[in-house]
Parts: sequence; structure tokens; C-alpha cells
Amino acid sequence: MSRQLKLGAFMRPVSIHTGAWRYPGAFADANFNFAHLKRFAQTLERARFDAFFMADHLAVLNMPIEALQRSHTVSSFEPFTLLSALSQRTEHLGLVATASTTFDEPFHIARRFASLDHLSNGRAGWNIVTTSNPDAALNFGREDHMEHDERYARAREFYDVVTGLWDSWADDAFIRDAESGLFFDPSRLHTLNHKGKYLSVRGPLHIARPVQGWPVIVQAGASEPGRQLAAETAEMIFAAHGTLAEAQRFYADVKRRVVAAGRERDHVKILPGAFVVVGDTLDEARAMRATLDSGVHYASAIASLSIALGTDASVFDPDGPLPPVPETNASKSGRERVIALAEREGLTVRQLAQRLGGYGGLAFVGTAASIADSMQEWLETEGCDGFNIMFPWLPGGLDAFCEKVVPELQRRGIFRREYEGRTLRENLGLPRPANRFFPAG
Repeated sequence: MSRQLKLGAFMRPVSIHTGAWRYPGAFADANFNFAHLKRFAQTLERARFDAFFMADHLAVLNMPIEALQRSHTVSSFEPFTLLSALSQRTEHLGLVATASTTFDEPFHIARRFASLDHLSNGRAGWNIVTTSNPDAALNFGREDHMEHDERYARAREFYDVVTGLWDSWADDAFIRDAESGLFFDPSRLHTLNHKGKYLSVRGPLHIARPVQGWPVIVQAGASEPGRQLAAETAEMIFAAHGTLAEAQRFYADVKRRVVAAGRERDHVKILPGAFVVVGDTLDEARAMRATLDSGVHYASAIASLSIALGTDASVFDPDGPLPPVPETNASKSGRERVIALAEREGLTVRQLAQRLGGYGGLAFVGTAASIADSMQEWLETEGCDGFNIMFPWLPGGLDAFCEKVVPELQRRGIFRREYEGRTLRENLGLPRPANRFFPAG
């Protein structure tokens, strides 16, 4: 069998595009309407998607109010609450939640994800983020954001603690012997007693080991420390590359790091984000993209550029080239991608802002066949193991992909027609991790 694409749906919990809610026929309230979100999840499951990938943010006031007032993502559900509800309305779709290692505690994260994994019968995934938005610090009793590299050092320790807590109980610890009155076997319980540079956690976790052993570990950092963290810990990587050549370099580098870390190369799936606009003709798809982009106000566009660069872009000459941009404490990889885009295409500040105000990353705009051609090329030339699909608007953009592109991928034999297993790990082709404290279970 040829290599098979893995497909996630990047939901925030709806479209990343700033103008999505204004597109004709779009559900303007989709981000905070459970009936709509349930419909989207069930559509994804019928199309045999691997996972519903829910991004999250911990601050609203991260841009000027002139831009913020136009954003459809200012109000969204808390990830665990939403995904727990969706777990009862789906049977196979993976449920990936974003949770921060900078602004949360390991015990909370371990308990919530273990609960979601049990509620969903083994479909949970944890997207590990260090949180790049400095405004988030102000919501958690801090005046300043932790430095970039230190955030990743804390994240590495955080991962060790969370996975250690998931291993608190052997799989056979709960014997529930009514006759003897013994509910669990104390010899099958481990107390973590972790004391490290950043964290001190005794444990044990008071919930049984997750169905999957551990929920699937997802990571999105592309900086040097981000790549290393991903190589050592991640099982799915959400990447962001504008060209196939960039993606191939990233793919080769991370897979090399994975092997160097003593892990199996194929046990880490790299899924670039891909913004997909499907039309019956190329001209129709381009017209859809133009309509979508026309819904982005310049105030939103320049605010998006400021966030990406980590500096106030409103002071730049709108019709001049992007000036030198100093490094900041925000996302380094995101900043570098934007600067590279401006240089590669010779964009003015205004043009760059307009591109980012909608969506400035990898986009497949065309027919079902041309989009499938591109996806197949990326897969077969080791630019990816699949994609995290970003829908241009909801529900139309999602429905078009599921009804037109998915059957084309299936016809080519590069995407499943039925789920391979019961859990997210089984569908992704990932092993169930052994318990570090109870190797036999």
C-alpha cells in the first residue's frame, strides 16, 4: 500500500481566516455555537479525518481594539469543555486540545487529558504550547512573559511530569474485588515525587491510566528549541511552511532529530497547516479566495502583522518594503516566516499585512484534482505525512473539502476509506507507550 495521508482539521474552533465570518453563507456565530460545532465534527468524522485540532489562546487584548472588534475568535469555548461534549457526539474522530506549559500546572493538564481520553474511549491528544503571546502573562498574575528558551526548558520538564503522572497506575491496578473488599492493588500504584528546576509535583494522579496509555502528544514549535522538544516528545507535529522545499528541509531535519533521540522515525507524524479553497474550476476557487480576503479590514491586517512580528507594524511605511525587524520574546519561527515571505515575494508592508490579515501561510486554491495533486506530491516527496486542513469558512469550505477533495484522495489510494482502529493512536499508526514504572502494564 502507498503512503497514506493523515488529516487533521485545524479549528479555532473554526476558520483561521479573519474574514471567514463575513463570507456569504457563513455561520457568523460558528465559533461559539455548539450545534454548529457538533455538525462540523460529525462531518469530519464521516470524511474519516484523524482529528479535530482545537487551537486556543489565553488573552483577548492582543491587538488594538480597532482590529479586535472585527475578530470572530474573541469568544470561543474552553477546549476541554467543548471536546468533552464532542466526545459524546462522535465515535472515531480524534480530539486534540491545546494546553499551555507556561500558564498551567502539570497536575491539572494530566488530569484533564486523562479524563478526556477516558470519556472519548481513547481519542484525546495534547497540543503542547509554550504560549507566545506576551499579553497572556497579564492574565496569570505576571507582569513579564518568561523568556523564549526558558519557556521551552520548562516545557520539557512539564512533559516529563505529565507523562509520569499518567503512568501513576498500572493498567491492572483496579481489581475491584467485591468479595475481598479490595478495590485496587497498592503495589500497582506509583507516587511520582518529582522535584525539578521549575516544578515540584508529588502525585499520584487520581484517575486510571489513559486508554491510550498517554494521549497523543502534539507540538507546533519550529524554532531550534521547538524542533528539539518536538523530536524528543511529539508524535504529531503541526508545521507551518509556505513552500514544498521549506517543508522538505524541516521534515528531514526533524526526522533526523527523532532518530538521534532514539525514537522510531515513523512514530512522529508531520502535518503542515494547509489553507484549502475548493472550486469547480481554478478561476472559481481564486474568486472565492478574493471574496474572502476582501472581508479583511486593514486595521485587522496591520494588527495581524504586528502580532506575527512581535512589534508595532503600524509605524512602518505602508507602501514601503518591510524594514529590519528586531528579535522579540514572541514566536521566533513565526516572525522568520513572515520576513521570508516579504523578501521572497517583494511585498510592501501593506501587501504583507493584507496577506496575513486573511491567512499568509500555505494555501491550496483550486479544484479537487489540483489540490489532490499538490497533497500527493508533498506526501510522496517527504514534505509531510499529512496536513492540518484550515477551512476558509464554515460550513461551506469544510463541506466542499469533505465532499470533493476527500473522495479524490481516496480514489488515488492515499487516504483511508474506513478508520483503521478504535483510538487516535491506532488510526495514526502510533504505538501505545509502555508504563515507565510498570513495564508489564
